[in-house]
Amino acid sequence: MDSEELLAQLADIHLPAEITSWPPAPGWWILALIVLVLVVLAIRRYIRHRNLHQICQHALAELSSCYNSYANEASGGGDDLKLKYVNEFNSVIRRVALYHFPQPNVASLSGRAWVDFIREKGESSRLDDSIAAALSFGRFQTECDVDVDALNSLGEEWITSLYLGDPNSTKESLNPTASDISGVDQVTNA
Repeated sequence: MDSEELLAQLADIHLPAEITSWPPAPGWWILALIVLVLVVLAIRRYIRHRNLHQICQHALAELSSCYNSYANEASGGGDDLKLKYVNEFNSVIRRVALYHFPQPNVASLSGRAWVDFIREKGESSRLDDSIAAALSFGRFQTECDVDVDALNSLGEEWITSLYLGDPNSTKESLNPTASDISGVDQVTNA
């Protein structure tokens, strides 16, 4: 065989296949998985924050309702109204505590243990001796001399700090209006 015949039998040069964008390299798969996990975590955190915000708004709305009820009836004065408000206040705070701390021992707290729990778990800088006495033994008293405005402020700050951390940064945005709470259930009864 001569060289021309041999050259004729040779196949032409084969070009490699074109590079496509699919399937991506393993590094892109890893990056996509990391981004997906981060997006899921961000969505879960947002939903949790939004739910805590709503729960806090409902608790503050119920506390505000108790205070407004007291304010509307307080024109005549009287310790009976203060006692009623202290008991309603205690009820709201206890339901918030039971929702946030579902341990069975929270439900049985009373007296000084209840006041110590309030001091320990949330913002309680406004909790003075007269408020502590009203919260400890309010339902057993026949008369009550407590500053209802200070008690209400304590409740707002305690609830806000319990759910959202800093009571001063979100207090203005959490004061619910009638349009905020219309059609929404109140905090569940314990």
